[in-house]
Amino acid sequence: MSKVERPTDASLILTYRCQMRCKMCNIWKFPTDKRKEITTKDLEKLPKLKFINLTGGEPFLREDIEEIIEVSLKKAKRVVMSTSGWHVDRILKIAEKFKNANLGIRVSIEGLSQKNDYLRGRAGGFDRGLKVLLGLRNLGFKDIGFGITVSNDTSEDMLWLYELAKNLRMEFATAIVHNSYYFHKYDNKIENMEEVISNFHEIIRRQLKEKNPKSWFRAFFNLGIINLVRGGKRMLPCEAGTVNFFIDPYGEVYPCNGLEENIWKVSMGNIRDFETFEDIWFSERANKVREMVRACPKNCWMIGTAAPVIKKYVRHILPWVLRNKLKIELGKDVDINCVPHYNVGNRDHMQGSWDVEGFKKRFGKWIEELKS
Repeated sequence: MSKVERPTDASLILTYRCQMRCKMCNIWKFPTDKRKEITTKDLEKLPKLKFINLTGGEPFLREDIEEIIEVSLKKAKRVVMSTSGWHVDRILKIAEKFKNANLGIRVSIEGLSQKNDYLRGRAGGFDRGLKVLLGLRNLGFKDIGFGITVSNDTSEDMLWLYELAKNLRMEFATAIVHNSYYFHKYDNKIENMEEVISNFHEIIRRQLKEKNPKSWFRAFFNLGIINLVRGGKRMLPCEAGTVNFFIDPYGEVYPCNGLEENIWKVSMGNIRDFETFEDIWFSERANKVREMVRACPKNCWMIGTAAPVIKKYVRHILPWVLRNKLKIELGKDVDINCVPHYNVGNRDHMQGSWDVEGFKKRFGKWIEELKS
């Protein structure tokens, strides 16, 4: 227990209430009772962190979102909110109160106008998201941007959205569909693999051409997405529950948001049941969850769990970044078939190769005990 590190990153799932009707996410079908959602009093127990992501559902549906932002800014050096951008006036009104704080806002946009509105199930979603971004810029916000979660037939739109973000001088993030308890979805699948891989290859080229080193590391992250689509094991160990954690709307502390009930889903504990967060983090139960993470059969590559280890092991990744930046500058291409895997001394040697049944055989008894 003395070797367990204190976390640096946290994601707070503030609600499962959502006004969108996304095809690749069923959160909106399982809305939380707002009377049972975590409160600012619960969040006061959080430790000091480097980064907090406030997400949902739609976090701006929380009536107490201003108080939540205030608590989060006290707990972390940087806070970023994820939103659909649907509630334009409310978002901009609240944002204006925090325009001088270290607060960032990201709007989820899943494609160009027609495709975005179809996938998100609400006409006008693209327009509202763009209004929020431009309104935030007018307020003087610098840490703003948008991102796409690529599903079938949207990877070409990703390239156009990347160009839009670059011309607007905004951040642009990428992701790809996953299945998990968080999304309440288990049948997402990339069908047109070659097209998706080709478009991610192209965005890697464009990011490495940029002058901003942050974009070069995003190219590395996108290589991880290509690797995931191909079914490869993670390039970096998953240290969910060690460097980061998630708290769901009911206060349960999970190592990540990629867990699936049919494989495993075990909480480290509920923040409402403990005097301090450290009582959860350094518990024997949390240690058992971390051990399961080390052998988890899923090879998720989501920003919430990938970004912390990319930052932690940046010196290991740097040679790939610099080598491929140089290749692009010399007119050569990035070899996406050469995928590095880093054994940084903190991973189960079986991680990425355990099948589900092997995992359940090893940890089945623990899972049942911890659930009960």
